Amino acid sequence: MGVTAVLVGGTFAGLLSVTGAPRTPTAHAAQPKAKTPVTAAPSQKVPSQTAPSRTAPSQPVRAQKAPASVVQIVAHPDDDLFFMNPDVSQSLRSGSPLTSVYLTAGESDGVNARPRDAAGTLADKADYAEARQNGIRAAYAEMVTGSRTSPWERVAIPTAGGATAEMDTLRAEPQVKLVWLQIREAGSTTGDRPHSLNGLWHGRIPALGSQRSSGTPVGADFTYTKDQVVATIAGLLDRFRPTFVRMQDPSPGTYPETGKLRDHQDHLYGARFTQAALARYADVPGHPHVGVQNYLGYPTSLLPHTLDPETAGAKLKTLETYAWLDGVNDCGTAAGCGDLKVAARPGGRGWTQTVRYARGTSTSWVQRDGAGGLHAFSVLDGRLAAWRQPAGGGAWRGPVLLPGGGLDSGVTSVTLPDGRIAVFGTRTVLADGPAGYRREVVTTAQAAPGGVFAAWRSLGTPERGDADGTSDISAPAVTVAGDGRATVVLRDSRHRLTAREQLADGGWGPWRVLGGTDVYGDPVAATDGTGRGYVFASTPKTVLAWAQQRPGGPLTGPVRTGLPATTLALSASAAPDGDGVRLWFRKPASGDLRSADFSGVAPVSPVTELPGAGVAGFGPVSGGDGLLAVRSRTGFLATAPHGRAGARPVWSLEGFLFSGAPDAGTDGVAAIGLDGRLHWTPAER
Repeated sequence: MGVTAVLVGGTFAGLLSVTGAPRTPTAHAAQPKAKTPVTAAPSQKVPSQTAPSRTAPSQPVRAQKAPASVVQIVAHPDDDLFFMNPDVSQSLRSGSPLTSVYLTAGESDGVNARPRDAAGTLADKADYAEARQNGIRAAYAEMVTGSRTSPWERVAIPTAGGATAEMDTLRAEPQVKLVWLQIREAGSTTGDRPHSLNGLWHGRIPALGSQRSSGTPVGADFTYTKDQVVATIAGLLDRFRPTFVRMQDPSPGTYPETGKLRDHQDHLYGARFTQAALARYADVPGHPHVGVQNYLGYPTSLLPHTLDPETAGAKLKTLETYAWLDGVNDCGTAAGCGDLKVAARPGGRGWTQTVRYARGTSTSWVQRDGAGGLHAFSVLDGRLAAWRQPAGGGAWRGPVLLPGGGLDSGVTSVTLPDGRIAVFGTRTVLADGPAGYRREVVTTAQAAPGGVFAAWRSLGTPERGDADGTSDISAPAVTVAGDGRATVVLRDSRHRLTAREQLADGGWGPWRVLGGTDVYGDPVAATDGTGRGYVFASTPKTVLAWAQQRPGGPLTGPVRTGLPATTLALSASAAPDGDGVRLWFRKPASGDLRSADFSGVAPVSPVTELPGAGVAGFGPVSGGDGLLAVRSRTGFLATAPHGRAGARPVWSLEGFLFSGAPDAGTDGVAAIGLDGRLHWTPAER
């Protein structure tokens, strides 16, 4: 829950010190117990909030039956396994419908061999595309059924773009489907390839052709125009009617020294075609509300690993199956049963040891209004979705979708001094002409406490243009001064922090560079009791901090906190006893939880740790107001009380998969399920 954090006394250097006394007791790994949260279905009332039911601690937690349906859209076969797992395997285990869509055939140079063996291997693009399909089918079958040879039904289906695609259905679990569009790939990570999704997006070619696999039931070659690709993806969304879409990062940035893309061009432009299709699908009447998650690709190689050894090992095993590591021909085709290029390095460049959301990690999306009611915010159908619980408790109502589309996942919110709530986020503009593609910061606020929200206001972007950095800006963090003026902070494509301050007349000053180098992820912000704002941001090696020297003054820094490396995702909230700010993060390659308290009264001391805590997992830690909420190794929400003297954290698992990050507050924990619903776990009194 978004709260105003309080720091006390001291100089700027002192305010960034870590207190010596641990505020959270050492965790003891406990068997998680299961409980059922209250859920608010889209456009429906929720049941009265009663004490959640529980199962015995020894009973395994199963996903709740809910109308969740996931569609994953990636550029190449294996992008989902490298960059979206373990989320993929968790969805498969839940039993909910899951469809993976592969935009290109992934034919590369047509050589299915380890690099050391490539010289004597004949090139055959149709066969290599077939081998990659066989590897994906084996990997998915193994994740779902335990057997990589579990059979599939392969059929041709018409597309809304006027061509034909292949759809594979797992016989043993027919809710699992794979769709192969078989569009030609670029054949180069960053090289100039006009006949590619990149060239088609920018109008360098009028249409892009196909590359059919040797075993496909699709009987004829085809071409797609730019609009036909968008129509094809939108048509698949309409066919499978997802409540949640996983996709790649449409703005991975460039290297400033060379101008080259940080990620594969097919990843980037495949994601932009997907964005355009989602925008078109949002106008289709009667479809379920859709949430979206973006995943970082190649840049994860440079960043600390996020997965614990057990989860990373399971992810690697799936990639080894895809890579046909044992060479046993059990798929029955001469093309091969997997991707031997990957067999040379099935772990990728550290990719099986990590998964990272490109945005959508805010833990400050629930706020209390001036009347005591609670408000929760997310993004569905590219619009701001708002839920409300009246003062005094009772049923949550919502979501209400506010006007204005194009919002990216990952909004954050603040309560202003007069009791109004303001929401900040980024919006993608899919424009033709000179302006082209761009991402900008936007905000909206209630006209009065508890009232309606005004129209979105654009705060622009610190980026010079999409060509310079692919519009790669983070989600914003926000501090609010005592007079209500806000400061918006974000990371730009050069991996520095930039800020824009609100003026006394309500207008906004220019974007200015705050500095810092190698900043990744989304920054987080807090405000102390005197009204001074603080911002924290991660680098691959430590955490940097900025602070206002006086209430409402400019942010200055960066100052090195002395904290160790994190997995980048941070959250900040008031410490449980009200004395200072607690910063939460995770230890790399473990899932362990860590916290550091900033109170300005003690020198730097070791961080407080919750080793493993029986839940592991990855992503942000929401630790406000006596409750702790995290994503567990299972993908389910895990909650526990914390910060109470002598108390040992006892974890409870909620039986649903969720998107983004949870928000823990005084009254309970909120999370947005993959079903598009607000799930609310009331605090136990």
